[in-house]
Amino acid sequence: MGNAPGNIMVPIVMFGWIPFVMILFSRLEAKIAAAAAFVAGWMFLPVAAYNLPALPDYTKTTATCVGILAGAWLFDKERFSEFRFSAVDIPILLWCTAPFFSSVANGLGPYDGLSQTMYQSITWGLPYYIARIYFSDTEGLKILALAIVIGGIVYIPFCWFEMIMSPQLHRMTYGFHQHSFLQTIRAGGGFRPMVFMDHGLMTSMWMVIAVFLGVWLYVSGSLPKKILFVPTVYLLLLLVFTTMMMKSFGAVSLLFLGLIVIFLTNKMKLRILILILLVTPHLYIITRTTGTWDGRNLSQFVAEKISEERAQSLQFRLDNETILIDKALQGTFFGWGGFGRSRVYDDKGKDISIADGLWIITLGQNGIYGLIALIIAVQLPVILFLLRVKPNRWNEQQWAAPAVMAVFLAIYMIDNLLNSMINPIYMLFSGGIIGVMLRMHAGIPASIPEVESSVTIRQSVPSHSTTRFITEPEISPSRFIN
Repeated sequence: MGNAPGNIMVPIVMFGWIPFVMILFSRLEAKIAAAAAFVAGWMFLPVAAYNLPALPDYTKTTATCVGILAGAWLFDKERFSEFRFSAVDIPILLWCTAPFFSSVANGLGPYDGLSQTMYQSITWGLPYYIARIYFSDTEGLKILALAIVIGGIVYIPFCWFEMIMSPQLHRMTYGFHQHSFLQTIRAGGGFRPMVFMDHGLMTSMWMVIAVFLGVWLYVSGSLPKKILFVPTVYLLLLLVFTTMMMKSFGAVSLLFLGLIVIFLTNKMKLRILILILLVTPHLYIITRTTGTWDGRNLSQFVAEKISEERAQSLQFRLDNETILIDKALQGTFFGWGGFGRSRVYDDKGKDISIADGLWIITLGQNGIYGLIALIIAVQLPVILFLLRVKPNRWNEQQWAAPAVMAVFLAIYMIDNLLNSMINPIYMLFSGGIIGVMLRMHAGIPASIPEVESSVTIRQSVPSHSTTRFITEPEISPSRFIN
């Protein structure tokens, strides 16, 4: 077993997390335990990995998912029987298995393919599956949303500490910096906090989704009047202020975009703005891969209207993206596979490329096949939600949390054009929304109180409806249309 860096706290916390999560399941309602475990694990576990023999790396995502599944097996075993694979689960399956085809197509062998597939399945597939069994109703998604909002509020003092004192909490607690310290220094002074996440951008996006959920839940009347004995409105204002002060222009821009889109969509009762969000990544990828747009007019606009420094950074990304696109298109339909084969090297064998966006990383490693699977896996829940839930209902307490999660998934795919911030909690959104849509299709109420068991659910609907939900193997997306 390869040792992760850091002090003795790293193995204690990493390997102690599974039994801790199991204790949560023994003390709390199952959905609350699952939500708390995911949020707390992502917020506070170290950015470390242990290389286990014949197994994928043991990371914070692995520890959290294994802990939840173990807790469910011991204290909530009936939950597993409610899951049945459906046609709408196929995209996430294709995305999780894409590395296998990439490895085989490039002669790297099935062992390497299985290894990469296991890693991808833990990072993307297990969170999706956990959401399918625990957050597949609107009540479950509301619990998850409240956990994220509270998590954002809890992060406020940690963010302020690092904005003033510099990102040191991970080093002070676990004995090492999780990322380059230089990238935390912001122009004009101050620091961008990382706290216990991989990168400052990831921390900023975490605070952004907490604000996004908090604001819309407040608008819908879904937030409690007090959180942690403090009036919620004051905590929400402090959360917004802290997020603004984190000096992450891109993340804050996505926050305002999300708030504007969900507010106008709800008021105008039209889906056009969400459709624009969904189409944007497709247009970007097509124009970039075909060479019809080089991005220079965008960087010039940024230089004139925002900042010369940001324009240079953007153009640097686009230039690297261009040479990576050329290399990716020389590979197979399944990409180049791993081991840096998709990167660009000079005559001396030096790597001269930097890949920032998840889309270009995916295109290079997993090819057109993997990129299509990724996009569908992220966007399908949004499409199904649009088809099934009318925009004028998005501010209702039942639909407020799923609406934010759907809009955020659409925005997340846009963020993947320039960044590669993989957060497994986003796949909880995906699996949860898919589960809610399947319930609605089967005639089961979208909101199921936690106190009702699976037996109660089956008895509360006509037997033919329940049987169809449990046994029907294929559900065409077109059948979700009213």
